[in-house]
Amino acid sequence: MNRFGRTVNRVRDRFRSRAGWGIAGGVLFLAALLAVLLFAMGLWKWFVRRTAPALVDLPGGGWTAGAVLGLLSVAGWAGGAWFSSPERNRARGRTRPARAGLAIGGALCWTVAFGAPMYVLGALPGRNCRSGATTCAYIPGTGGAFLSYAATAALLGWLWYRRRGTVTAARRAEERARMRRLRKKGKGRSRAARSS
Repeated sequence: MNRFGRTVNRVRDRFRSRAGWGIAGGVLFLAALLAVLLFAMGLWKWFVRRTAPALVDLPGGGWTAGAVLGLLSVAGWAGGAWFSSPERNRARGRTRPARAGLAIGGALCWTVAFGAPMYVLGALPGRNCRSGATTCAYIPGTGGAFLSYAATAALLGWLWYRRRGTVTAARRAEERARMRRLRKKGKGRSRAARSS
């Protein structure tokens, strides 16, 4: 084998070892990510099982707790939609702290929106566990909390969605009327400019 062939083989072996290390590193990273995710899920389940009995013992019981969690979920959804709306994020001239504030506010709102149903579901008894385990025990009041959460979140979510649709339609109609008035004065965009 000539000198060029040996050099090509050395380079090829170096790339193979680099690719092998990259694949091994990727597998280790995914395994660590899975371990962190499972630990976080276990910690969340432990937290919910510890705090749910105190929550359903408040005045009104599980029904009130479910309604409050449903209200929090819809409020988080509305706040997340407000923080992540395109017109808010598209605004030119926003400073970096303002953009960071919008991102942090949106993350907090979406966390509340998804954390509330995860809390309600975590309070329900587990399916795949030993019958004597504490994680499988039924916490009195969690069934009512789940039903109350579902009804509150569905009703308030539907009302908020309808209101948002009405406001958006009114805003679009107002924008069309404004453009019509400007076109009559000769200052608005023409149809050809709008379509391009």
